[in-house]
Amino acid sequence: MISFIKGFVSDIFQDELVLECNNIGYQIKVSDKTAEQLSGIQDEVKVYTYFHVREDAVQLFGFVTKDEHDLFKKLITVNGVGPKVALGILSYFTVQELQMAIIAHDSKAISKAPGIGGKTAERIIIDLKDKIQPEDVLRSSYDTGNVSVNVNQNDNQTEAMQALIALGYSPTESMKAIQKCAVTADMSTEDILKEALKKLAF
Repeated sequence: MISFIKGFVSDIFQDELVLECNNIGYQIKVSDKTAEQLSGIQDEVKVYTYFHVREDAVQLFGFVTKDEHDLFKKLITVNGVGPKVALGILSYFTVQELQMAIIAHDSKAISKAPGIGGKTAERIIIDLKDKIQPEDVLRSSYDTGNVSVNVNQNDNQTEAMQALIALGYSPTESMKAIQKCAVTADMSTEDILKEALKKLAF
């Protein structure tokens, strides 16, 4: 199977791009979020891929981040959510937004995505709620080759969020509070927790 392709963006259309690699142009279906991030990039890029085969079509789906790729694969396990619908959802939501909606059991928010009704939104939550943890949102990292991730910093944020949840705050409240903090590399879990509690106090 094709896990990823490294190449140069030759063309970008509304829902697909052509990625040139070794003089071959790969036609890849992408979400709006991926298309926006790759638009205008001249350097070599890495696109994570999902190879989909059915009787009447063979398609390649691509994602600029591993987080989006992994969430796409989770979405298509849900009954009634095929690759096209999953891509539409990821065009409407960022990875973090969708993860937060699932964790918060917010079917109303999810149903705003194109092609998603209330029943399908509920099914997405039921099927994926145990596959997505609050710390997944904080750990979401963009693997475009241009972003470095401080693993220890993410670990401290995760621990601080778990502490907030233990104190009785909801996962959504905890995540939003930590995301509002100006976290630096030298901050400990306790430092982040203190800052988050200040945000929750207002």
